[in-house]
Amino acid sequence: MATAMQPRKPFDENKFNEFLGRMLGDVGAALTGSLVIIGDRLGFYRKLAERGPMTSVELAAQTGTHERYVREWLSNQVASHYITYDAKTKEFALPAEHVPMFADENSPVLLCGLYQIIQVLYQDEPAISSAFLSGKGVGWHEHDARLYPATERFFRPGYNANLVSNWIPALDGVEAKLRAGANVADVGCGYGSSTILMAKAYPSSTFTGFDYHQASIDAARASAKKEGVDDRVKFEVSTAKTFPGSFDFITCFDCIHDMGDPVGAAMHIRAALAKDGTFMMVEPFANDSLDENANPVGRIFYGASTLLCTPASTAQEVGLALGACAGEARLRAVFEEAGFGSFGRATQTPFNIVYEARG
Repeated sequence: MATAMQPRKPFDENKFNEFLGRMLGDVGAALTGSLVIIGDRLGFYRKLAERGPMTSVELAAQTGTHERYVREWLSNQVASHYITYDAKTKEFALPAEHVPMFADENSPVLLCGLYQIIQVLYQDEPAISSAFLSGKGVGWHEHDARLYPATERFFRPGYNANLVSNWIPALDGVEAKLRAGANVADVGCGYGSSTILMAKAYPSSTFTGFDYHQASIDAARASAKKEGVDDRVKFEVSTAKTFPGSFDFITCFDCIHDMGDPVGAAMHIRAALAKDGTFMMVEPFANDSLDENANPVGRIFYGASTLLCTPASTAQEVGLALGACAGEARLRAVFEEAGFGSFGRATQTPFNIVYEARG
């Protein structure tokens, strides 16, 4: 039976041009991402931040690179509005307002690590495309090895800026326990940045970091020794559902949504909490609906979630795949199902929400 054809919508030339311009901007950003990594690796941003305006000849001399390459790189950065150019002096400069994103390792908005993560995800695209077809996952351990230090580099400045000064003080009674001496577990610790940061701030407490990824645990152990806290910090290979011990304070940083069975993990965490113990969970900032997350930060989180978080979860048992934009309602449901008596938002930043739960 024939069906009536739907009337063709009129072609809006203005909308077409607007979208084409947006797409060209995105293509430019995708290409420029590789150049950001080059500029970071070769020290261009740091040198511009240290020395101020320079010509391409001067920057090349200061960084031991070839001027013709440097000149082309600088031209892209000017066209991207990342750096500025003075046509009279032929000098290039990194604006002071851009230094936190490109050249300050302690800045909570240093984005160079994020570009390195994106580089790896481009590399791993074939495996992710295959997962779309099979429904199977891509485990954290299956990614290019460059992912792990890049992830640590991206998250560490945010933890440095917020964990001890804002997040822990926002919890009920936890800081006093840590100062007096508590037993702490950092589950899904990765390279151990959060674990070591807490250990340095609270010398009366002891800390154990757990992660299933052996290479990350090896790196965490080396970092603890380098930072001089290995007498109070240990790192062990274990999953969120099997780690041993009883703890006064348990933390999970940006990893619950990556777990295949977050309910099972939450149940184990609850069982591992000592009497009157507290669980703190840091997750990406996300609202409960797509409409509320349709913004620049949500765009990044959904992208990372498609390429990294969702495949990581589906590679594990259960494969709940909460995703990076799970939102408070879904996370609350996980912890209520796990038997926690209380669950709530303790504090937040533009990029993270900190939750507090008690058994």
